[in-house]
Amino acid sequence: MTQIVRDPGFYEQGDEDGCSRYWYFCQAHDRPYWHESCGEPHLIALHCQEHGPENMWPQPLMLMFPEGFDPPLSTAQLAWVRTADDAV
Repeated sequence: MTQIVRDPGFYEQGDEDGCSRYWYFCQAHDRPYWHESCGEPHLIALHCQEHGPENMWPQPLMLMFPEGFDPPLSTAQLAWVRTADDAV
């Protein structure tokens, strides 16, 4: 199971931000995240080198690994995420 963590305390990226150095961090395992690398549940947060944990929408992991979410994304949800990503 993969769950994206969105938290009100995380930095909210704005249009003026040029964040270019970030990675996925598994809060459950306290280490960088590699897709389903250990077979255990993951709590994934986007981590920016400049701002620390931040919220990002749409989540790139939703586009890269839509089958990795529990509950899985519906066809309508995945279509919405792809449409929102195309608009960015």
